[in-house]
Amino acid sequence: MVDSRCGLHCNGCEYKESCGCGGCIETNGHPFHGECSVAVCCQNKGIVHCGECADIPCELLMQYSCDPEHGDTPQGARIEQCKLWYAQMKGIE
Repeated sequence: MVDSRCGLHCNGCEYKESCGCGGCIETNGHPFHGECSVAVCCQNKGIVHCGECADIPCELLMQYSCDPEHGDTPQGARIEQCKLWYAQMKGIE
């Protein structure tokens, strides 16, 4: 189930309860920390998530995924999740 634009899973996220975050899809690109540039990029392109973008992984998504402090463990996990969502959508998993 797609629950974010960048591949990060909102279900189970600590900010969902502690900050009342609705996630980037539900908040139209404005999760708990303010405007999300990844979400806005997807919205401007008319796509649901980064996996649908021809430029995956773009520099912006790489910055989010590989940030040393707030990035993925392991690095690149959300990029792979977006690719998986795209494959599932196309029935090519």
